[in-house]
Amino acid sequence: MKSENQNTKAPAAFRDSPGRSLLKTITYRIFASGAMFVGVFIFARQYQKLTMAESLTNASFIAFLEFVVKLIIYYIHERIWSGISWGKYWQRKFWARKAWKKMYRKAHD
Repeated sequence: MKSENQNTKAPAAFRDSPGRSLLKTITYRIFASGAMFVGVFIFARQYQKLTMAESLTNASFIAFLEFVVKLIIYYIHERIWSGISWGKYWQRKFWARKAWKKMYRKAHD
């Protein structure tokens, strides 16, 4: 007879690969820089009374600069947090013991 604890699974947290971190970084920066571009463009067009070309140039420069700098910062931040085990439930020893226990029960039931 199985208890309810055997049917419940503990949440597993795995460490992201560097490639996954990089892809997450790039997609996040595209969305964030796009929002920055729109904000700067609207501000430059409405409040600074710049021409369309000047507004586009300013918005593009600021968005590009922000994209590159924050891309690097976010990637470093993501990799640091990927190495911190706080809040992660996955541990090799835990799963190895659980696998052996499951095989033992299966063989002896």
